[in-house]
Amino acid sequence: MAESKIAVPVSQPHQALLFELDESLAAPLASALAACHWQAVRVQKRPAGSQAQIVFCSPDREVLTRAFRTFAKLPVVVVSRLPEVDGWLDALEAGAADYCAAPFEPSQLRWLLDTHTRRPRLAA
Repeated sequence: MAESKIAVPVSQPHQALLFELDESLAAPLASALAACHWQAVRVQKRPAGSQAQIVFCSPDREVLTRAFRTFAKLPVVVVSRLPEVDGWLDALEAGAADYCAAPFEPSQLRWLLDTHTRRPRLAA
């Protein structure tokens, strides 16, 4: 009797881009994302063939503007060392999907990831 082989697709890990984040934010964010079973990829520009579903960047106005232009179809979440109401409001008014501050808790990130990767991005 011949054996039947069934191809089982291997699921790719969910991918989050860390766009122009310094190491003091990127390292703890990458660790928290890994705890949520997401792959963090540090980038300075749009990677070819990326399957990313979300982008994290700093609140710097120039970086945020580049993130919106480079990743127009992806939700952009601003990350900061400190929770600042003004920074949070500025980021949201500029078009960010959300804002989160260190320390990064896996439960908080799971909520952000679930919320912003399961709904379509609205035009800014």
